[in-house]
Amino acid sequence: METEVLALTQRLLDAISRRDWAAYTELCDPGLTCFEPEACGQLVTGLPFHQFYFADGASEARVQSTICSPVVHALGPDAAVVAYTRVIQTRDGERAFEETRVWKRVDGCWWHVHFHRSPVTT
Repeated sequence: METEVLALTQRLLDAISRRDWAAYTELCDPGLTCFEPEACGQLVTGLPFHQFYFADGASEARVQSTICSPVVHALGPDAAVVAYTRVIQTRDGERAFEETRVWKRVDGCWWHVHFHRSPVTT
């Protein structure tokens, strides 16, 4: 399960980097919830909030997301939590975020159902 969840998480991050809305929605539950800096402390529910950041379509910019020091916790056979530091590389420099993502398997398909993302502070 660990390898599968990490591969799904990398696919999700790659879709975000490319601003590939179709790939993103293939992995995300329509009721996805999250806490992230862009939401200013509010719990976001659903995909419309996220679609705004994909509005310009596929990106030609070079962006790479690397998962560092991941830990996967299996919550039974059909759910898992992955926590890691995400390093985002662009031509303008690097940024890092602490991320936790929750995955749930329904009818054999994994769905991203919740995440929490915070900037790394030093």
